Amino acid sequence: QVQLVESGGGLVQPGGSLRLSCVASGGTLDWNYYAISWFRQAPGKEREGVSWISKRDGSYYTDSVKGRFAISRDNANGAVYLQMNSLKPEDTALYYCAAGPAYLSPMVPGNQFYWGQGTQVTVSL
Repeated sequence: QVQLVESGGGLVQPGGSLRLSCVASGGTLDWNYYAISWFRQAPGKEREGVSWISKRDGSYYTDSVKGRFAISRDNANGAVYLQMNSLKPEDTALYYCAAGPAYLSPMVPGNQFYWGQGTQVTVSL
């Protein structure tokens, strides 16, 4: 059974940077089939899509992170990274990576087949 494992969260000051990592354990995900997405959920708010990447369609960012976040994939090991720069307090959330068929909207939580456990990102002085 494939499991996704996130890492790289932490506490950072506004304007700082973090890089989140997402790796699959217990198996591999077919890059020709799956998109890998990053979601986040802040307390009291709904889970929202942040960014995704797929072989089929490239990458995408929600408007609030465009120009600050960058998603990438290591073709050697399949890991997906989310480089987060110029972080703001409103980026504070639990960040999840997820995998779902690339032909379904990668920004919809219900379209995901696999989820990680989440990694906390806190942006504060």
